[in-house]
Amino acid sequence: MSSQPHPTPVVSVAPIVLPAPDRGEDLPVRVSAPVTGRDLPVVLLAHGHGWSLDGYAPLVQAWSAAGFVVLQTTHLDSRRLGLTDEDPRHAEIWRIRIADLRRMLDELDVLEAAVPGLAGRVDRSRVAVAGHSFGGQTAGALLGVRVQDADGRPGEDLSDPRISAGVLLASGGAGGDDLSPFAKEHFPFMHPSFTGLTRPALVVAGDHDDSFLTTRGPDWFEDPYRLSPGPKSLLTLVGAEHTLGGVAGFEVAETTDEHPGRVALLARVTAAYLQDALGVDGAPWSAVRAELEGGADPLARLESK
Repeated sequence: MSSQPHPTPVVSVAPIVLPAPDRGEDLPVRVSAPVTGRDLPVVLLAHGHGWSLDGYAPLVQAWSAAGFVVLQTTHLDSRRLGLTDEDPRHAEIWRIRIADLRRMLDELDVLEAAVPGLAGRVDRSRVAVAGHSFGGQTAGALLGVRVQDADGRPGEDLSDPRISAGVLLASGGAGGDDLSPFAKEHFPFMHPSFTGLTRPALVVAGDHDDSFLTTRGPDWFEDPYRLSPGPKSLLTLVGAEHTLGGVAGFEVAETTDEHPGRVALLARVTAAYLQDALGVDGAPWSAVRAELEGGADPLARLESK
């Protein structure tokens, strides 16, 4: 008989559809939560380009089992919607993504009521946001990252005061000459100012994440940590490419660097960080820091400021 503790059972309900007439598509939501526990904090999770609310199961399961209510949606750039470049919403998808996450938070009463047994168990005062790739840009905006104009002036502040911490997974770095010609032409919103990113965040980068979006190397993905004020932590995954070992799902065909051990470590570290950042339990994060800041782990390095 195994001596390992049983994992916390998790319930996941989808789709819960929120009317969104201004969006052109109603907003489908997945809510995942532990079946027991009270005063459960909330994590908004934004998927990468092309994905949907059915992705990121390795993280969603770990976070829910650790005591979080995880909210996901399908953004307009999802492959399942098939929007073309000619769609009038295309140029504003980056803004609509931010509004999608804010709408889920606005409609938390509806979402909570739609999950059997969840009503009355959610702590609305403790909210974090997380995102992978394009989703990292979305999450960053809600934490205070602003898009600069052609003269380098920060644009509108799209942050949300209800959100107190974040996790940015393989999220893009500085704009300007650090962008490839393709990125400059197609993604005018990729000129971030990180000076407003003052809230606590864990930045995750793969040291083999070579992107066609930048003229630099994998260190470009460290910019949200390097160019923002503290408190921040940077988790560097050794050998990881853009999917960070397969974070978008179990046995996903498009994963270029499949490594279940790396994904398991990422799930454990991010869950511990969220528990600490939202004031749930600081012990797991203290243990992670003691383990990884010494540089002895072959899979990851951790630093903080």
